[in-house]
Amino acid sequence: MQCVVLAAGEGKRMRPLTARRPKVMLPIANRPMMEHLVLAARDAGITEFIFVVGYFEREIRNHFGDGSTLGVKIAYVTQRHQLGTADALRATAGMVTDRFLLLNGDMVLKTDDIREFCTRNAPCVGIHGTDHPQDYGVVTVEEDRITGLEEKSEHPKSNLINAGAYLFNPDIFDLITRIGISGRGEFELTDALESYIREGKLTAYPLDYWLDVGQPWDLLDANGALLGAMQHEQHGTVENGCTLPETVSIGKGTVIRAGTYIEGACVIGENCVIGPHAYIRGSTAIGDNCHIGHATEIKNSIVMPGTKIPHFNYIGDSVIGSGCNFGAGTKVANLRHDNGAVKVCGKSTGRRKFGAIIGDDVLFGINCSVNVGSLIGSNTRVAPHSLVEGCIEEGSIIR
Repeated sequence: MQCVVLAAGEGKRMRPLTARRPKVMLPIANRPMMEHLVLAARDAGITEFIFVVGYFEREIRNHFGDGSTLGVKIAYVTQRHQLGTADALRATAGMVTDRFLLLNGDMVLKTDDIREFCTRNAPCVGIHGTDHPQDYGVVTVEEDRITGLEEKSEHPKSNLINAGAYLFNPDIFDLITRIGISGRGEFELTDALESYIREGKLTAYPLDYWLDVGQPWDLLDANGALLGAMQHEQHGTVENGCTLPETVSIGKGTVIRAGTYIEGACVIGENCVIGPHAYIRGSTAIGDNCHIGHATEIKNSIVMPGTKIPHFNYIGDSVIGSGCNFGAGTKVANLRHDNGAVKVCGKSTGRRKFGAIIGDDVLFGINCSVNVGSLIGSNTRVAPHSLVEGCIEEGSIIR
């Protein structure tokens, strides 16, 4: 069976993290989120993939190549203009030859679910229950038949959502040629599904596991979940006097210097220098070529490749882009004194603890303070002893 993966969009809600990469390439447990999905599908028996790419497509093509490193075959098609999911699928017309799986690239599924889903008759939609259905497209279901679809609504008719996983026959291509552009200016796949619903053909498959990563802070939940489930391997060099459990992965060429204490499930990439005397707490992922130095504490965070946090720093519950540098003594707060939910640019994260979202190539001078809920655009420069808070545009200079 072929699998089409939709990966052309930027993921604007993930800005500034998507300034240089599409959303599907954001790392979770040190792998692009789409790689977790592809591996789950591969382990379910699917070996032939078609990736629909667009925004920063070279990032996807360079990482996955022809798929041989993952033991699969990958073909690519470019969606030049992001005009909706139906338009993205239409780009694969002529490449799909039989019943096929269609997956949004920005979610995480489990192998067992995909394997069972693929045994169902097409057309079929993967659904999942949630306690906040107003944030998603919602479905209504009678027995196993889908009876209605509605886009985001303040008053959703059920708590079951369209999870972005579909099983189709090639006749879907006839349907998507008949739909018009929606009120959102896009060609929506859900409009094509209405025809199936009217004919009573569209069935639902309830997914046991579904991780959606819609907002930057969702990356932390996904990161923690996948780090807790992964098989850990330790390479590199660990000097005497370090403390770390078996639930820590260490990449090749990495050195863990004396006095470093690591706890919980963590992953550290290749060619990193950690310590001496660093403290890394659970659910933290550190990318390749990072430096986490003396007396630095990092908790429940994602640090992307090439970032340096080298002296007397604290980073809590944050997502840090690639190529950043933190001056000595610079810290990121992660807790409000009133214990209220942290907001980012006016939007609640629903989290009592959350630090900051920091784009790529942000440079801090010494002794800067980054307040809870800050969002800092890429290429920002921060002068020593500065207080940073709120939403900072890309390329800003803070004095």
